Amino acid sequence: MGVVAEIERKLARLRAREADDGTPDLRTSTMTHVVWAPPQWLPQARKTLAGLDERHPARTIFLVPEPGRKAEIAATVTVRDFQVHGLSHEILSEVIEIRLRGPAARHPGSIVLPLLISDLPAFCRWRGEPAWESAALAEIVEVCDRLVVDSSEWKGVPASYGKLAPLFSRVAVSDIAFSRTLPWRVRLAELWPGIASVERLSVEGPRADAELIAGWLRARLARDIRLSRRNADQVSVVRVDGAPIEAPGGPLSPSDLLSAELDQFGRDRVYEAAARAAVP
Repeated sequence: MGVVAEIERKLARLRAREADDGTPDLRTSTMTHVVWAPPQWLPQARKTLAGLDERHPARTIFLVPEPGRKAEIAATVTVRDFQVHGLSHEILSEVIEIRLRGPAARHPGSIVLPLLISDLPAFCRWRGEPAWESAALAEIVEVCDRLVVDSSEWKGVPASYGKLAPLFSRVAVSDIAFSRTLPWRVRLAELWPGIASVERLSVEGPRADAELIAGWLRARLARDIRLSRRNADQVSVVRVDGAPIEAPGGPLSPSDLLSAELDQFGRDRVYEAAARAAVP
């Protein structure tokens, strides 16, 4: 494919330019990091990537679907360099941004597949709610080892968890919204065995976070639990049968949360059960 060949040529030129600057460089990658980022999500996606720094050196491929009648593909390539404490070398990390206009956005797999780094895992961070029946989602699932979502970015929660569930057998799925709830789930687990008799859960926080906490508790206890919620930007209060539980520490940054997901490789059966139990 001409686009892929041109991307490889641009990468080669940038690597050569970095090699000529007199500073020892170490080009290393631990994965291919694919990011599906519609234009409205692109600034946040770039900011999150900048916060990962040396924790996950990767070839990052931003896929930016854009509206249009004519199929067009445009790519820009950059090489980011950063210093790692204790090393005399700078680490180089490759960033490829591919804009897919019109019908070209329907079939990203043929572009992504030849750009994946051989023998390394491929993660996709999908921004926003996927079009569940789309060819684009199906192709990304086919070429990537792990799909990372944040269901707090979705409008269809909790029903959307029922649309996500069929993917569990095809790709390892993790949800940043579920990861954010871990400190609260630890607090709830500490209430065992008394919590076994809980009837009502009340959460002040985003809908996705609240639904997943309730889904997790339903799955663990194997029975229904009523959920009530007041909206807030982050989970700030959780009550069990009206009694508040002790709040954990402060929230992690988006970069910290994504970094934790990129350290996981297998299926998260606990999340899968929570998501299924959250479906009304």
